[in-house]
Amino acid sequence: MALFLPSLFKKENFPCFEQIKPRVHRNGDLLVGGFFPLYLMAVKDFTGAENPYKACNPHQWLHKHYQQVLALMFAVEEINRDPWLLPNTTLGYHIYNSYHSDARTLESSLRWLSGWGQTIPNYSCERQDKSMAVIGGATSALSVQMGTLLECYRFPQISYGPFDPALSDKAQFPSLYQMAPQEYSLHLGIVQLLLHFGWTWVGLVVPDDMRGEKFLWDMGEEMRRNKACVAFTEKIPVSERRHAESQVDFMPRIVASSAKVIIIHGDTDSLMILRYSQPPAIPFFKVWIITSHWDVTMRPHSIIDAYSFHGALIFSHQTREIPGFKAFLRTVTPAKYPGDIFLKSFWVSAFDCPDVSEKLEQEDCSLNTSLEMLPLHYFDMTMSSLSYFLYNAVYAVAWALHGILQSRLEMGSVRDEGCLVPQPWQLHSSLRNINFNNTAGDQVVWDEEKNPMAKYDVMNFGMLPNDVEVLVKVGQFDPQAPLGQGFTICEKKLYQNWVNLETLQAVCTENCGSGFRKVAQEGEPVCCFNCVQCPDGEISNQRDMDNCVKCPEDQYPNKEKDQCLQKVITFLSVQEPLGWTLTCMALSFSLLTVLILVIFVKHKETPIVKANNRVLSYTLLISLTFCFLCSLLFISRPTTATCLLQQTTFAVVFTVAVSSILAKTIMVVLAFKSTRPGSRMRIWVKPKVFNSLVLLCSMIQVILCGIWLGTSPPFLGTDTQSEPGHIILECKAGSVTAFYCVLGYMGILALGTFMVAFLVRNLPDTFNEAKFITFSMLIFCSVWISFLPTYQSSKGKAMVAVEVFAILASSAGLLGCIFSPKCYVILVKPDRNTIEWLRNKADFRARNLAPEAPSEA
Repeated sequence: MALFLPSLFKKENFPCFEQIKPRVHRNGDLLVGGFFPLYLMAVKDFTGAENPYKACNPHQWLHKHYQQVLALMFAVEEINRDPWLLPNTTLGYHIYNSYHSDARTLESSLRWLSGWGQTIPNYSCERQDKSMAVIGGATSALSVQMGTLLECYRFPQISYGPFDPALSDKAQFPSLYQMAPQEYSLHLGIVQLLLHFGWTWVGLVVPDDMRGEKFLWDMGEEMRRNKACVAFTEKIPVSERRHAESQVDFMPRIVASSAKVIIIHGDTDSLMILRYSQPPAIPFFKVWIITSHWDVTMRPHSIIDAYSFHGALIFSHQTREIPGFKAFLRTVTPAKYPGDIFLKSFWVSAFDCPDVSEKLEQEDCSLNTSLEMLPLHYFDMTMSSLSYFLYNAVYAVAWALHGILQSRLEMGSVRDEGCLVPQPWQLHSSLRNINFNNTAGDQVVWDEEKNPMAKYDVMNFGMLPNDVEVLVKVGQFDPQAPLGQGFTICEKKLYQNWVNLETLQAVCTENCGSGFRKVAQEGEPVCCFNCVQCPDGEISNQRDMDNCVKCPEDQYPNKEKDQCLQKVITFLSVQEPLGWTLTCMALSFSLLTVLILVIFVKHKETPIVKANNRVLSYTLLISLTFCFLCSLLFISRPTTATCLLQQTTFAVVFTVAVSSILAKTIMVVLAFKSTRPGSRMRIWVKPKVFNSLVLLCSMIQVILCGIWLGTSPPFLGTDTQSEPGHIILECKAGSVTAFYCVLGYMGILALGTFMVAFLVRNLPDTFNEAKFITFSMLIFCSVWISFLPTYQSSKGKAMVAVEVFAILASSAGLLGCIFSPKCYVILVKPDRNTIEWLRNKADFRARNLAPEAPSEA
């Protein structure tokens, strides 16, 4: 180091070497050094050409950084006026420019260590007894450059720049202290802002360094957790290593990106390239979200640039106003500090005064000039976060010195007053335990466990109609606030750009509206998706839903599938056309059956009625009447009682009807066989036998129904799936096995009746019913065979209607085929329904044996 540094800082390498001497100073009993990035020695503009501003009269000022110098001066003056802090001891300062160059920054640091004379890597005697600490490091890069040299002498360095976890490594930087609070939650606040406006497709611009990588990682993870996506990532080379070609390339890429929201993270030094990149021919309208360390107003003044950043949202450290600071700024003039060459140079540049190198007289600038008159991009009267932390840093050094001096005085072990001046390395123990309240009432502590996380104000950069730039607080973010209360923003205060922030759609894919759900695109980020309508029975009542939600059983989706509507309770009602038609048919057929019964009773003594056991005919007619009427149990609102009666009543009355037909058919067979000489079957051809057969067959069905009702009876239920928008009240079968057993028994009786009737259909008898019974049972079986598959495939009211139709159709088939021929003879051909007509047929006398004739004659 001793060999390298003198050769590095030879005077011929920097022709204006004298300009960096510490000519801005204030004498005092104890001194602090201040290193501030005030101006640039040379800058490459957007064309890539070097623009070397003479160091002897540097005019490429970073004007807003001069507030940091004034904050140090204000703090020192305030401390020297305080009778309780450092009594009988004055504090002085030396101010240096920390260039955006490793070599220049090291040179300034070496100047501080060496004193007024030749620059050497060792202390000079005239400085060693007064220099206490260095306050600097507006950026972490400058802190590292200065700390490399200052650490060799354990010289305390207080950094007021952004908090950097790397600088907290006490093994590498044991003499460095950071004033800024921890910033582990900045990315959380930015994501909260994105979620508030619904922005999920954003670009990230960061410096190409470790802090930039850390921010990219934190933002990426938090955005993924909240289903937001990074449209692009732009890594900007830090200022010292920038190249002309990168300046030409990166801004067009940002402007051409589909992302409408751009997040910029970095400090003024690392993102220096953004200040000197080529502006577009017209303003590019993006929404900028900027972290607190890059000042959007620090740029070459251009209306185009200003409008391009109009509406930017800035996360700024939340700080309190230091009492008296604004009043102090209003009094600052070169006349008040005639020895401050930096102030004179700043004044010339900021107010565009005539450039005089030796002195600045009042007539050179307006007598009424004040810092308050400067526009925002030159100077801000509101204390910045960097100035606030620098102010605290000066007080921290003062309190550390105060503690050391007081302890020495109290010990009374010091004889020589000159030996009261402490050594710089002795401040470390006091600095580590610093804990005080500043004049604004905020607690300042360096214990990392007690040091709270940073709070942020959300500022909005706007431009008034008269082209005056302003920064307005529109919200805040407190990471330690209760859940849901940490982030707030007042949209009414926002300065709108050419786009409305409230309606801006910063998304990869337009939002899926209500009634649709997102389907990810293969190989694309989660923010890029397709919208698919919700399937039947499901809705989505919010935007960008991943999955649709099923409606409750008693509700159904509307046409747009964005809300569930209450289903209407329905059933096979008499009021609807289908129910009304079936009811009319059932009543009509039942009345017709009763009419036929009346006819049969009225003509009960005629041969056609007496043939084949008139009691069975009456029983059949009565059972058919009940068959027609039992269909009414299926129509109208079902209840528990009707559910118990529907299937069982239908099964029993149909069994009686089919049993009566079976008895009639068997009676025909026995009657003809009993006419043979010596036949013993005559004893079976009696009415009581056939009536008992009907009773026996019916009792079996009654027993089956009783078992069904006793084990798993039918019950009242609902069908919510068959008809959209309706809840169908219906009777559930209970035991499906019992239902089909009852139906199967009735089918066996019908099939047996059909087979017997088919065998005797051609027996010669004028009143032989076998042929009519065959047709009736053919219709009956056809109806119920067709009923089963139709019943199984039907749902809701259709299932009930199918069963009612089968009951009516099969009953009507029996009624029509068996009794219509008889009624025709009784009503139309009464001459054929007499004994005389029967006797005229010789063949009838030979073959006819009326079963009831012997018993009723």
